[in-house]
Formats: sequence, structure tokens, C-alpha cells
Amino acid sequence: MAQLIDANLQAKRARLEEIIKNLHELTLRIGHEEMAQTVSDLRNRIFEPFMFVIVGEVKAGKSSFVNALLATGREITKAAPQPMTDTIQQIIYGEEERTVTINPYLKKIFLPVDILREIAIVDTPGTNTIVEHHQEITEQFIPASDLIVFVFEAKNPYRQSAWDFFKYIHGDWRKKTIFVLQQKDLASDHELATNLEGVAEKARKEGIDEPKVFAVSAKAEEEGAADSGYGPLREYITANITGGKAPGLKLNNSIITAQTINDRIADGLLLRRRQFEADTHFRADIQETLTEQTDQSNKQVDLMVENLLHTYDNITRAKLEELREGLSIFGLMKRSFSATFGSTPDAKTWLGNLAKELEENLNTKLRARLNDNVIDLAENIQQMVKMIDLKIRNSATILKNDHELFSDIAERRENVLRDLQDQFNRFVSKTENFTDEEIFADRENLTPNLAAGGGIAALGVVLMALSSASVFDISGGILTTVGVLFAGFSTRGKRRRIVDGFGAEIEVGRSKLATELEEKLKAYIANLRTKIEGNFSRFDEALDREEKNLAILEGTHQEIREELESMIVR
Repeated sequence: MAQLIDANLQAKRARLEEIIKNLHELTLRIGHEEMAQTVSDLRNRIFEPFMFVIVGEVKAGKSSFVNALLATGREITKAAPQPMTDTIQQIIYGEEERTVTINPYLKKIFLPVDILREIAIVDTPGTNTIVEHHQEITEQFIPASDLIVFVFEAKNPYRQSAWDFFKYIHGDWRKKTIFVLQQKDLASDHELATNLEGVAEKARKEGIDEPKVFAVSAKAEEEGAADSGYGPLREYITANITGGKAPGLKLNNSIITAQTINDRIADGLLLRRRQFEADTHFRADIQETLTEQTDQSNKQVDLMVENLLHTYDNITRAKLEELREGLSIFGLMKRSFSATFGSTPDAKTWLGNLAKELEENLNTKLRARLNDNVIDLAENIQQMVKMIDLKIRNSATILKNDHELFSDIAERRENVLRDLQDQFNRFVSKTENFTDEEIFADRENLTPNLAAGGGIAALGVVLMALSSASVFDISGGILTTVGVLFAGFSTRGKRRRIVDGFGAEIEVGRSKLATELEEKLKAYIANLRTKIEGNFSRFDEALDREEKNLAILEGTHQEIREELESMIVR
């Protein structure tokens, strides 16, 4: 039966080792060196004996407590006269007594003591030690421990540094802890009773429902006194740990520790997921803003074209009617008679003047209409740019750069966001980002005007150039055609041809004006949007990487969680 139990335990240990190996790989993928080392230590200690870790402040009597517990009749762990010379001492079973120095802060002591066949004891420096590295090295043993023995001075078990360390042990690692008031021979009966209850009460406040508190005297134990207090402590160890129970308890403790580490990773991944979702929402909000503002600008272009066409129609309709009346038989006869006997210009001169008036009206009235519409359009595009800038500045930060596990991820994100802000500021400030080489290739006269502004301040000049170029290209085409028609005017038979030709050119010009103005302005708006979106390329790449990394990390974490849950013995 014992062999069967042992075989079953060995199989569970092997399975747990594989799970913890996966957990170690997860911590490496995360890139957290300290946690990776903790998991590596946990994996290495799966097959070691049940580990007691003795903690407490300097001069609390930890080393004396350990010597009396081992009951070898001699001093195994030495209490250093100064904390500066203290080290961690790991006491384990060995057929021959020997001491191995692992590093300046850790030594292993091998002893042929029966109790060490089932347990190992780690005597640590004080929790309030001033020795560099001792605290962090002590904490490296906590995750792999199976039982924490917290030793206090019997006369004063309330030092804050000790209880702060207890919070780390119990709160962060959920380690089973018992409390020992050492040097009880130095406290009065009243002090001892008060402090036993006081420690139990503080432990209950920290979340331990039934705290185990023992009062001992290492000195009395070494002297063979019956009331040393070691009897109840040894009974507790025998009833709850030794006698074949230790291996199974250690296995369960290792599972719980692995779960604690995996849960920490889960908490960090939850924050990373929330940050990713916030960043994804931020990016979608940028796209939605760009789409809404682009649509609004395009609608303004449609309205601008409609207004310009209305003005265009009024001007050309009046001139067409004037032309029709002036070329009528009565009009021509009247003009011919007046030209012979008075100062009224002849038909050709009149036609030339009509063409000039048309040009002046188109230039003056269309330019005025353009000015009003361009200002509105420029303000709308400026508002879009400013809204994007504000959204970048106000993007939510959930994962802070002081996070326990993912500070480097948070810092990288912060750098990407800061670069985005800087890049967008530079983008907004540069005039060339608001021009278009293809559209402005033949408009060198714009350069002085644009140079006077900067960034979005140049929008009005840019849009006016786009609009006026279209308008005056169209009007010029109409006038050229009309001029050709007028030049050919000589006979009465060509009157209808001139009127029809003028009307046809007006319609062609109208269609061309609407098409070119709409195409140029909307192409400019679309091109500007593309330029704005280009600022987000690095941010988008970071989002893509984070999405893939999160999927891998969350999947691995979930697999480990389920495997550990299936192994726990309740």
C-alpha cells in the first residue's frame, strides 16, 4: 500500500513539474526575470523535503529556536553578533555532517538528524536586517516554503517591520504560518498571556481564522525544563506534518504556490486586456471621428458647389438673355443705326464688352461666394485635426508603468503614445502636410502665401487655391469659346449659332465647374485624411502585436489554471 501511495505521489510530482515547467516558460515569455526565477526555484524544490522557513526580526531568537528544535545538544545555527555577518542557513538531511557555502548569502548544512528526513529548515536573517540583499534573498525562499514559522520576541511581538513582512507572506503568497513567541523565560506570566492573545488577534485581523501561537524558551529546552513549550509545538508538527504526511502536503503547497503565481499573471493580463480594449476603442474612435468629419467636409463641398452653381447660373442666365436680345433683328438694326449716327458701339464691340462683363461678374461674384464657403470648410477641417489631437492627449492609461509584472509593456506603450503625440504635433505644424503636389504642381504663386502660415493655418489659402483654380479655369474656357464665336460674327445667319453656342458652352462650363471643384476638394480632403491616418502606423503595429501576444499568454495561462485546478487535493 505504501509503495502504491508513493508511486501515485511520484506520478503527481512529475505531472506538476511539467505544469510548472509550462508556467516557467510563460514567465519567460512575459519577460519578468524575478518571477521566472521564483518559478524555477519552485520547480527545482518539488522533490525536496517539506520546508520550514523560519522568519522574524533580528535578535528574536530564531537561531536558538532552531537549535533547540533539532535537539542535537549543540549549536547548529549560530546567532551572528552583528546582522552584517548573517546568512541564510538551509538545514537538510545528510548521512554525514557537512556545510556547503552556496554564495556569500546562503549556506547548506547537512545533518544526520531523523526529523530532517521529512522536513528541511531554513533559518533566515531578520526581517529588519540592514544587510544588502538579505531581504530579497529571504523572500526568494518564501514562495517555495511549505510552512512559515514566524518567531517573535515574547516580550514585544508587535514590531511593524515584522508584521509588514507577514502581510507579504500571507497576503501575497497565501503561505500557511504558525507563530512562535521565543524567549518566554524573559517575559512575566501576564506579559506572556497578553502577548499570546495579542498575536492571535493580529493574525485574525490579517485573515487567519484559527491562528496557531506557541510560546517557547530555547534556553529552557536546552536545559531540559519540562515547561520549555517545545512539547506542544512538536505535537503540532507530528500531528499535522510528519509521519508520512509531509510529501503530500508539500505537493499541495507547491500546487497552491503555482496557482498564486498564475493568478498574479492573470491579474496582470486582465489589466493588459483592459488596456488593449481601451486602446482599440481609442483607435476606433479616431477612425469614427475621421469618417464623421470627412463626411461633414464632403457635405460642405457639395453645398459649396451648389452655391457656386447658383451664382454661376444667375450670372450666365442674365448674359445669355442679354445676348439673345442684342442679337435679335430689332436689336441689331437698332445697334447698326445708332452706331452710324451716334456713339453706340457696333455689334462686334458690343459682343466684346459683353464677354468682358461676363468675365468680371464671374470673377467678382464667384470669388466672393468662394471666400465665404472656403472659410467654413477650412474651419471644419481644422476642427477635425484639433479633435484628433485632443483624443490622442486624452487616451486612457490603465496599465501603469510601475506594474509589478508588466511595467516594461506599459512603458513601451507609453513611448509609442508619446511618439504619436510628438509626431502628430510635428505633422500639424508643417505646411507641406496640408498641400498636395499633384494639385498644386502648376501653382507656384501659392508658395509665398503658404510660407506666411504654418500647418493648419495654411488651410484657407490651400482651399481657396483649389476652388479658385477650378472656377477660373472654367470661366476662362467659356470666354475663350465665346470669343471665337464672336470673332466669326459677320452675317445674320450666324446669330442663332452664336446664341446656341454660348448656351452650350455655359452648360459645359457648369458641368465642368461642378465636377472639377468637387473632385479636387474631395480628393484633397481624402488625401489629408490618409496623411493623418499615417501618423498612427506605429500605434497600429503595436496594437496588432499586443493582440497576438495577449492571445498566446491568455491561452497558456488558462491551460495552466485548468491543469493546476485538476491536481489540487481538497
